[in-house]
Amino acid sequence: MARWCYRHRLVVLLLWVGALCGLGFSASSAGTDYANVFSLPDTDSKKAYDLMEEAFPARAGDTDTVVWKVDEGSVRDAGVRARIQPALEEIAGMKGVGGVTGPYAGAEGAAQVSRDGRIAYAQVTFTDQANAVPKELVQDVVDTARDARRDGLDVELGGQAVQRVQEPPTGLAEMVGLAAAAVVLFLAFGSLFAMLLPIGVAVFGVGTGMFSTQLLSHVTDIPDLAPLLSSLIGLGVGIDYALFIVTRHRKGVLRGMDPEESTVTALDTSGRAVLFAGGTVCIALAGMLVTNLRFLDGVVIGTSLTVVLSVLAATTLLPALLGFLGPRVLSRRQRRRLAAEGGLSGVGEAGNGAGEAGSGAGEAGSGPGGAGSGAGPVPEQAGGLAHRWSAAVQRRPRTTAVLALAVMAVLALPVLSLRLGATDQGNDDTTTTTRQAYDLLAEGFGPGFNGPLQVVVPDGDATTLVRDVQATEGVARVVALPPVRGVTVVQVVPTTSPQSEETDTLIDRLRDEVIPGAGVEAHVGGVTAVSKDFATVTGDRLPLFVATIIGLGFLLLLVAFRSLVVPLTAAVMNLVAAAASFGVLVAVFQWGWGLDLLGLGKEGPINAFLPIIMLSLLFGLSMDYQVFLVSRMHEEWVHTRDNARAVRVGLAETSRVINSAALIMVCVFLAFVLSGDSGAAMAGVGLAAAVALDAFVLRTALVPAVMHLLGTSNWWLPAWLDKRLPHLAVEPREEAGETVAHAGGPASAVHGYVRDPAGDPVEGAAVTLMSKGGRQVDRVVSLADGSYVLSVPAPGTYLLATTAPSYASYARQVLVADEPPAVDVELEPGEVDAPR
Repeated sequence: MARWCYRHRLVVLLLWVGALCGLGFSASSAGTDYANVFSLPDTDSKKAYDLMEEAFPARAGDTDTVVWKVDEGSVRDAGVRARIQPALEEIAGMKGVGGVTGPYAGAEGAAQVSRDGRIAYAQVTFTDQANAVPKELVQDVVDTARDARRDGLDVELGGQAVQRVQEPPTGLAEMVGLAAAAVVLFLAFGSLFAMLLPIGVAVFGVGTGMFSTQLLSHVTDIPDLAPLLSSLIGLGVGIDYALFIVTRHRKGVLRGMDPEESTVTALDTSGRAVLFAGGTVCIALAGMLVTNLRFLDGVVIGTSLTVVLSVLAATTLLPALLGFLGPRVLSRRQRRRLAAEGGLSGVGEAGNGAGEAGSGAGEAGSGPGGAGSGAGPVPEQAGGLAHRWSAAVQRRPRTTAVLALAVMAVLALPVLSLRLGATDQGNDDTTTTTRQAYDLLAEGFGPGFNGPLQVVVPDGDATTLVRDVQATEGVARVVALPPVRGVTVVQVVPTTSPQSEETDTLIDRLRDEVIPGAGVEAHVGGVTAVSKDFATVTGDRLPLFVATIIGLGFLLLLVAFRSLVVPLTAAVMNLVAAAASFGVLVAVFQWGWGLDLLGLGKEGPINAFLPIIMLSLLFGLSMDYQVFLVSRMHEEWVHTRDNARAVRVGLAETSRVINSAALIMVCVFLAFVLSGDSGAAMAGVGLAAAVALDAFVLRTALVPAVMHLLGTSNWWLPAWLDKRLPHLAVEPREEAGETVAHAGGPASAVHGYVRDPAGDPVEGAAVTLMSKGGRQVDRVVSLADGSYVLSVPAPGTYLLATTAPSYASYARQVLVADEPPAVDVELEPGEVDAPR
């Protein structure tokens, strides 16, 4: 497939452009039909909602609020009324406004003025729901109302429709995230074209995913949070997956491979791991379905579809784009050096272009699964640091593990005070009109006015219940509305804010004590009660959800790496990462640490749906990094059966690319702080913390340290289980494929001597023979006379790499035919960058 896409690159590109434009045009023409459906069966608030829906059919439009306050006098003063009333009448006459209910109309309006007479409010009812109200209309309403302000008279507005017009421009978070990712990619690659490849692939994947989700909103219930989360996760995985493949491809070109062959090898190695990693993300996302929360079904659809399309773009569009670029995927400096060493002439032809050595480990670490075990003509820019760190972890695994675990434990401590709930406009930034309107209503009518409870009585006399509710601690005001169709609604205003624990306690007291004591059937509803029930249901189903995704991840890694300990370690590490990231989330959003610095408003409970969404994404992304890290270790273990070497080499050759990928993810996630959506901002900060801790602490320090301590037990699998497990290879058997390609000759060997410039033998030099794809075929150490002999499975083109202490690394291509070739190696004095 990779070869076909490479050779038919124009067709592939046109197909993707057509798909993106076609879906974009269709989605723009159809519009959006997002629906936030909170289906909570068997909850008290759901029963109250059903009764109210029958007795009081919901109004067609969204209701927002205009609030004003005077510094002196009363809102009833003629001067104040002369400024506010004309503004309300002008708003009422706007097309799209169904009506305005103000405090200056009749006796009912008196309830819309505070007791001290300094604060009043009016309700503006639109003819459509908030998402369907044109922003131009809402802006006109806001401007008209705020034009009535003067010295001593403040006017603010609140409500869902008003909140939409104060959000940053659509796409701002995505653009900032892409810009930050571009900087990281340019620093990693040093090439403009190589930088643009992952970003272009991510844009196509996310664009088609979001347009498809928008179209699907017309046939199924998808919440308006889904496209935001889809773009968040899509940009992260899209850029990362393309980064892994491009890194692998650049390594091949740097070794002197033909660009087409390098592309095919990259897709057949890193591309397979990307497919596996994308599948694990989708499985983790699908784990949300076990919660049976209908609200999350649309999130699963949107995010999973975007991930699938991002993987498809990385495995089809990317090889086509690599075909357009050819060797320009390298920087100019790299191309000049490679051309000077013969690496760009005759590449791909057996025996041509034997490149002189630069360093050993390839460029930018390795991609997943064995990319990077070989040497190439160009030295690895940052390989030295990665190898030194890996060696340090091997020398002091206990110290490294204890320090890393201590960091994660400290960060996880705040999770002990985690409280789930719902955010509202009281959590907006203090500079927004919605937050100021919220605070004015709380000041004038009490903290509970922004989240009244509704006690719904289907039959019977509610007189006793009203009296008992009024006498209940925590109740500020009770108003019983006239019965309609036998249903009585009792409006209860708590003395505390909707997000406070005291309000939750009041709801429990009404349900468990007051209503049964009054001897009537009644149900407590309202937005505050729905939020509390949603948090309770989510908390109850969270253990099942966590067990499901951990179990599925365990099984996948068990089959992929044929080990019980590796998936068990991954499961424990995922739980540690989740606890630490939620600790950061609690400290920031619940305790308020750094909220002012980030401009994220006021502290409050953690959104009830966030743990499930975050854990799905976190477990999926953690599995990605585990696959990229351990697949390289597993390959080395299969070849050498040396656990210490396998862990050391795997960490050294994957840490840089994993850390680069994680840094890109962190940039993309943090950019969603600018989205204007509190839920997306929470998810962005939480996921950024989770990815940073997972990549920079767990995968770089704790996981390899633990694997060093466990030794060969890492790869233990009972024989009876090994026979029964299906075989799932994340990586292809490259050598087998090359043997078939060169069938017709017997196994052979490469032999020769390793000498210094003076002609003296070099004893103890590590001589390694690798396939074109970078897999180790054989490895020996030179003898006292400098001689070495390497076994070769079949004729073909191989890479010979040699390293020794105090000498520069050496690498060249070797053509093995029917007769064993003699290849003498001359090592120049210098620094050794490659791992020994």
